[in-house]
Amino acid sequence: MLGDQVSQSKWRDLAACRGPQSQNFFPHSSQERRDERRRRETQAKKICNDCIVCEDCLSHALAIRELYGIWGGTSGAERREMLGLYTSAKKESK
Repeated sequence: MLGDQVSQSKWRDLAACRGPQSQNFFPHSSQERRDERRRRETQAKKICNDCIVCEDCLSHALAIRELYGIWGGTSGAERREMLGLYTSAKKESK
């Protein structure tokens, strides 16, 4: 994390997802097929891998409980699991 080097509002200015590639971080439509979602999320996560503020982004997403899109190299489902938001029935079926 950049921590004190970058203020909370400035980390976004340094994010690798800014620009045309930002379209990969959220679904294009509610009709997105599973294979399309996986491909889009994989492309977004590759961008996150090289991002200098990836940890700041993930910390922010967890703090505000952002459950949609790719943030800090994680999907909404991955963050729900990190936050413990899955029901016990879902955990048991894993």
